[in-house]
This record gives sequence, C-alpha cells and structure tokens, in this order.
Amino acid sequence: MHFTRTPHPAPTPDATRDALIADPGFGTVFTDHMVVIDYDEALGGWQTPTIGPRGPIPLDPAASVLHYAQEIFEGMKAFAHADGGLSLFRPDANAQRFNASARRMAMPEIPEETFLAAVREIVAADAAWLPPIEGGSLYIRPFMFASEAFLGVRPAKQYKFVVIISAAGNYFKKGVNPVKIWVSQDYVRAAPGGTGAAKTGGNYAASLVPQAEATAQGCDQVVFLDAVEHRWVEELGGMNLFFIRSDGSVITPPLTGTILPGITRDSLIAMLREEGLEVREEPYGIDQWREEAESGTLLETLACGTAAVVTPVGTVASPSGEFTIGTGGIGQMAQKMRERLVGIQTGRIADTHGWVMRV
Repeated sequence: MHFTRTPHPAPTPDATRDALIADPGFGTVFTDHMVVIDYDEALGGWQTPTIGPRGPIPLDPAASVLHYAQEIFEGMKAFAHADGGLSLFRPDANAQRFNASARRMAMPEIPEETFLAAVREIVAADAAWLPPIEGGSLYIRPFMFASEAFLGVRPAKQYKFVVIISAAGNYFKKGVNPVKIWVSQDYVRAAPGGTGAAKTGGNYAASLVPQAEATAQGCDQVVFLDAVEHRWVEELGGMNLFFIRSDGSVITPPLTGTILPGITRDSLIAMLREEGLEVREEPYGIDQWREEAESGTLLETLACGTAAVVTPVGTVASPSGEFTIGTGGIGQMAQKMRERLVGIQTGRIADTHGWVMRV
C-alpha cells in the first residue's frame, strides 16, 4: 500500500525524546507522526493514506462528530523483543473489532489490510519512542470520526481515520498491584440494545462521573452492574473481569451486547483453559461476588485490558461496605497469566496461537 509522506520539519531531538520516555506514565507523551486516511462517499470511499507530522486536525464547527458523536477507536500496543525488533499483539482482532464498532455507529468499515498497514507504518516511523523501562510499550490509538459539516440527523458521508502513538509505562500509577474498585449504584455503563459492545467514546463519557465517585471513595476503578436488574456484574470502566474459584472453574460475564468484547479477555479465556480450568461465560451477581469472597470460594478476581494487561482486584467497596478477595494481594493466577501474556507479547514465551505479528 502506498502512503503519501510528509517529512517532519522539526522532529523531537533525541535528548528530549529520551527524557520524555524515561518515565512516560500513560497517555500523555506522544510521538512525532500520525497517519490520516480520509473517507468521502462522493469520491468513492477511502482516499490515499498519508503519514506526516502529528498536529492539530482542522475541523469545521458543524462537523457531525461534534453534534451526533459518530466516533470509534481502538487501543493496542507495540512491544520490544530481545532481538531489537517490535511486535504487535493480535492486531487483526483490533481491526475486526474496529469494523464491528463502525457498523454499530453507522460508519464505513475500513479494509482490514488498510488498518494493519496504517498501524505498521506509524510504528515503524516512531519505533525510537518505545520506553526502555520495565513494562514500556508504544500504545497505539487508531480512531475514526465523522468530519462532514452538516446538522441533519443522518450518518455522515465524510470521515477521518487517524492513528497516533503514545509512549506508555504502567496504566496504574502504583504499578502491578491489587486495585480497589467501587460498585456504581446510580449509574450504568450500557443498556441492552445500546452501544456497549462498540468501542465508542460515548461509553467512556458515561463512565466519567461514576469514575470520579470511585476516586472520591479512595478507589482505583468503578465496576458497573447491568441496567435491567442492577444485579449482574458487567465490567469496569475500561476492563473485563474474571472470577477464579476454588473448584477449578472461572466465570467471566457473557457478551450479551452490553460488554466490550475485549481482546485480552478472549486471550485469557484460551490461556486459562490451557491451564486446565473450566472457563464459563455466564452471569455473575454482585451478591454472589461478596458471598464467594467471604466464604473463600472465590480465590481471585482479575481485571484485564490492553492498557493494564492483567491486574488483580484486591478490594470491592460500595455504600453497604467492602469485602476483600483472597488475601487482598496479587494472586497466583493473576501473576501467572500476566507473566505469560506479557511473555508472549514480548517474544520471551513461544506464541503457539499465532497472536504475535512482527513489525
């Protein structure tokens, strides 16, 4: 695929870049380049891909995204290998989920090979930004939004697909340690028939007030219950959940349309089954969570996602009190799954699933 290239007039000096990526945190240190591909229905669809300096995107104040929220995105990472190369983890699954989100939001699908080429192009351009620290990666953010200027309520006919990169360290400030989560009582993330299974910004906007409530309660994250009975555990603000039980079974909430189908979630299902555990996708109630934690039936709760990988949940809090899972520390399975997943992503452990794509 041919990309039109615009040379960067003033790339970040090496010394400045090295200082930035020494302790980048998450989501605040951005690389030099971006990919942009325009879509115009009147011109036959997707236009020539471009890669050039990262910078502001000109936008008409009547752009549809600003009024009707036609917007989707993905989150993925590039990892360093011992041989000096880089790899992507299941980027084809990201491409497929991106298009599933596009269909739900009445947006055009982008050919998977175009999506993958755009990701590989920008990773190759900004490989030097990968932080040389434990857990360092390039966090890749492909996104698409409606750019057509109009105020009628209909799907737009013009869009921009953009890929940017952020140099990333650990998602949580305290690193790989058990998190404390708050059970949202008054808010839900998604409802049946809504956009819960799409990776669209509106879902995350809906989580910000309850997330702020969780922070005010001294918690790291918020967990949402279902919108109908307000009984069944669904997911955190940006992560899926697994419940590891003493009888060798594992439960993860089912994908019924209100939960994002996480790629890390799907990977963990396969890995846990390889450990000989019975993984069931079935409803798990908030009362069951407390009862099994207090009785010792529940050994661990794992939260997982691209940004945080695998993170143990240590404590669950709500207005009615709180309970601790296991010892409240990092459980054996959380540690094992995290190490194995990161090992596959970085090439230290053999990839028997064909998940890793070298760049």
